Amino acid sequence: MDRTEVVTSISSELYATEQSVDAAIAHAAAMVQAMIAGRAALSVSPVSGAASQTKALATLAALSAAREAIVDCHAEMQKDHRRMGWGTYAAGPVDKPLEWDDTPMRPTKGHLRAV
Repeated sequence: MDRTEVVTSISSELYATEQSVDAAIAHAAAMVQAMIAGRAALSVSPVSGAASQTKALATLAALSAAREAIVDCHAEMQKDHRRMGWGTYAAGPVDKPLEWDDTPMRPTKGHLRAV
């Protein structure tokens, strides 16, 4: 395999991993929603399902941490790639930031208004 094939293979796996984590978050969130809706539909007290719902929400938190870690991995791989001078490779959507910015996104002023 030449460098382009190796880099493309790694990029594809990175993209697939990011998509898998996002899908897992979506499924876990749907499960929590189903738990709440099911409990309400069956007229079961929120107290009876509190422990299992807490565990499901902890799963969501862990998946969120996993997503943050894979995004950080992506950023580090991009930096390594540029340091090595290997040019541009892309797998998956190409609307990625040119530089990773650690500045939190803030809504523009006037985005929310009092009602």
